[in-house]
Amino acid sequence: MGFKLIKFLAVLIIVLLMTSTVSEKKIFRVENFNFNKSLGLTAMAEKDEEVKPKPKLVQKTEEPVKKVNSSVKASYKGDLTGYSADCPLCNGKLACLRSYNVYKNGVTSYKDKTYGEVRIVASSKKLPCGSIIKFDSKRVSKNTTYAIVLDRGVTGTSIDLLVPTEAYASKYIGRSSIKYDVLRLGW
Repeated sequence: MGFKLIKFLAVLIIVLLMTSTVSEKKIFRVENFNFNKSLGLTAMAEKDEEVKPKPKLVQKTEEPVKKVNSSVKASYKGDLTGYSADCPLCNGKLACLRSYNVYKNGVTSYKDKTYGEVRIVASSKKLPCGSIIKFDSKRVSKNTTYAIVLDRGVTGTSIDLLVPTEAYASKYIGRSSIKYDVLRLGW
């Protein structure tokens, strides 16, 4: 009986020592149900344990958009979805403006020279980078929302609104059909 107990304790100590010397890398199984995708994808990511600043969830009153004399260039119908820069495999950089790190800075809007403070959206290449759109969605705001295309990753005429977190995207934005107007095609 004593020999079995000593053998058990020795194995336990070896296991504890081995687990304490393993690096701080962990493997995460990520179910990516980002609403801008039509498929739920599973990815394996090896991630260093690092503390990233959490994006601030700031519900501020929307600054009125500058009055600009511009006519509607085109109108589209598509799906409105939400996405965020805090997903495990995202880097927080925008496809059209690589230096504007939305995750690091915790922002979901952009200060346009002509239109003022506008939201950031991803679209297909159908809309050039810097295009300004406007749409109405009670899920986003009680007022008309103005947004600028600064990211890619969707297909067709759908648009993907940048929001603070994935949880916020799924709870408040979801997926809905909208009509939106293009006020400016590219910069």
